[in-house]
Amino acid sequence: MIMNKSKILKLLASLALPLILGAIAGLLTADAVPEWYKGLNRPSFSPPNWLFGPVWTILYILMGISLFLIWKQGVSKERNIAIFVFLLQLSLNFAWSFIFFYYNMIGLALIEIILLWIIILVMLVLFYKIKPMAAYLNIPYLLWVSFATILTAAYFILNRS
Repeated sequence: MIMNKSKILKLLASLALPLILGAIAGLLTADAVPEWYKGLNRPSFSPPNWLFGPVWTILYILMGISLFLIWKQGVSKERNIAIFVFLLQLSLNFAWSFIFFYYNMIGLALIEIILLWIIILVMLVLFYKIKPMAAYLNIPYLLWVSFATILTAAYFILNRS
């Protein structure tokens, strides 16, 4: 199947958006990892720091592909709402890094990631109604954010002062 120029541009933009936002968040909060984050009491099930980069890269690629699958559908109210919800969850995803790592507000980060989880679930339902594969591609993301929510809660409990 040959894609036309418009679809190729949509695919590239769909992949670039989450990857670039993820890279920006990572770069702007990276200084907190060796300093503040390293000093926190860690839950026993906290993965090694090196794992986060590869996992998020894969998840951002899957998110981008799923966005493309929705964006290339014919213009409709449902499609536009689904894209809006995608952008909303991506904004919450981006904000979490700053709340947790930059502002060191674990409690607020916990509330925010619970909201993120809910919005991801809404996104999956909306995507499923339009293109089921777009929803399926985000199941690893939902599972990872579920784990990240539990991890954030554990950090909150272990580091309350």
